[in-house]
Amino acid sequence: MGIVLKQSFQNTLITYLGFGIGAINVLFLYTNFMTEEYYGLVNVIVSAALILMPILAFGVPNTLVKFYSSVTDGKSMDGFLSMMLLLPLVLIIPIALLSYFAYDLITAALSIENEMIKGYIWYIFKIAIALAYFEVFYAWARIRMKSVFGNFLKEIFTRIGQTALLLLLYFKVIDVHIFLTALVGLHVARMLIMKCYAYSLRMPKVTFSFPKNASAIIKYSGLIILGGSAAVILLEVDKVMINQFIELKNVAYYSVAGFMAVAVAVPTRAMHQITYPLTAKLLNEKDTAGLRQLYQKSSLTLFIISGLLFLLLMLNLADIYALLPKSYSAGIQIVFWIGLAKVFDSSMGNSNSILYNSDYYRAILFMGVGLAILTILLNFWLIPTYGLNGAAIASFIAFFVYNLVKLFYIQKKFKMSPFTAATMKVSVLLLVTAFIFYFVQFQFHPLLNIGLKSVLMIVLYVGVLFRFKISDDINGMIRKFQQRE
Repeated sequence: MGIVLKQSFQNTLITYLGFGIGAINVLFLYTNFMTEEYYGLVNVIVSAALILMPILAFGVPNTLVKFYSSVTDGKSMDGFLSMMLLLPLVLIIPIALLSYFAYDLITAALSIENEMIKGYIWYIFKIAIALAYFEVFYAWARIRMKSVFGNFLKEIFTRIGQTALLLLLYFKVIDVHIFLTALVGLHVARMLIMKCYAYSLRMPKVTFSFPKNASAIIKYSGLIILGGSAAVILLEVDKVMINQFIELKNVAYYSVAGFMAVAVAVPTRAMHQITYPLTAKLLNEKDTAGLRQLYQKSSLTLFIISGLLFLLLMLNLADIYALLPKSYSAGIQIVFWIGLAKVFDSSMGNSNSILYNSDYYRAILFMGVGLAILTILLNFWLIPTYGLNGAAIASFIAFFVYNLVKLFYIQKKFKMSPFTAATMKVSVLLLVTAFIFYFVQFQFHPLLNIGLKSVLMIVLYVGVLFRFKISDDINGMIRKFQQRE
């Protein structure tokens, strides 16, 4: 357990550092060093590649982790790992051929509203392949209990690379076309570095003597394609669909607003690294009482943190946008809708872990597919009607429905709910804090305004939490901090 906790801590630090670098890139460098149209193009290319990635990966990253421990002898292991390397090609090759022969149809479909995308279709496919095989090699390392270097490459490497490319663009060392080509190269380089690291842990011996349970492996991989595709569609399809209906520069505005809103969910990502293995352990031990306690505690803790982050973001939003170019201020409603969706998502606690680690994992895969279809249909309806705000409302509705379905499903199958009386107390505290600080306005520099208001809000919020002992976990953290003083 020591290595798991150590790597969880290191991965959490890397995740936050990566998010910080991403914030600098998204909020300041891209918005000032690149035109809105080209920044929108970057987002469409990367988002489309991310949507394509789970299909090209053929579910192999998850399959590697699930079936690795069941392979015991060396010969079977070679066959299993060879299969994992070759399986993505089953879809990569035919999709590449289809894209080649149907290139004109694909470009016409993706450039209905914005002609600029036409010259960059193959960039999408190349980045998607690099992303797919990166995840394969990252899983290759994780099954050997070596996750930190891969997480560094995933969270930090490409972001630092983009920082360097943006600086080169600003100083006119490169132009935007070279930037886009280098962006593809950055993803390919990351994949190759991950490959070398994975092979240093275990060099594969390619063989076509596949495991006896090959059919079960392929079946599981097929199911995971559905789940993985649905999850990515939820996060990325709105940017691609905005490109289909309104000007490309709007993707840039939406991406900046969306990035700020996603900040609400960063603690959730970090906590899931810890709750995922704990949930699996409790399910394996059939410890229903322990599972209920973890479900409720994770829900309350994440609701407390994500709720505070949402308030800090929304009540400082005017000052945040004062630091950005004026054209980006169109994203205020987007931050609200997506941020609110992330708060509700966080309040579900470890619900995904419960379903993925239980006998009901197929249910969440099909829930995800249903949600992805709902998201696409809502975007088709709301983007032409309400523009950027329509895309954000579509995401909110989709996530709200998805989480309600999960909530009722877990209630039905496990007879437990994440919400307690403390959830209501936190809701009231959030509303009171929002009401008080909505009227608090400072007239200094935006950065100073943000700092002052944030400190006052945190002091009030945390003080009330501690005084009325709303959360044992939060109180325990505060006491530990006081003891260090």
